[in-house]
Amino acid sequence: MTIADYHAAVAREMSEKDLSQLIVDQARALGWLVYRTWNSQHSPAGFPDLVLVRGDVLIVAELKREIGYEVSPAQERWLSALAAVARAYVWHPRHWLSGEIEAVLRGAS
Repeated sequence: MTIADYHAAVAREMSEKDLSQLIVDQARALGWLVYRTWNSQHSPAGFPDLVLVRGDVLIVAELKREIGYEVSPAQERWLSALAAVARAYVWHPRHWLSGEIEAVLRGAS
């Protein structure tokens, strides 16, 4: 099994909750102020899962499982609107495993 195969297998099994916790832990360790919606039932439809602030940088991120989960029209509206004033992302487990999310949080992207 190659590393790519291993990452693909891990990504398929990772829950959105697990991905969220990994990102929140890393963001806090890097000095980000973190807001995470725990239960979206009383939130506006489509509002992103994470809001991160550090200095003058604002990141909003919608988190999705690796397979079979699409961004809804309401989520797309929020992300598009927020992209005018923030860095907006849709992150999947593969983005965590590749190091892409950590690079963003460290300021490389």
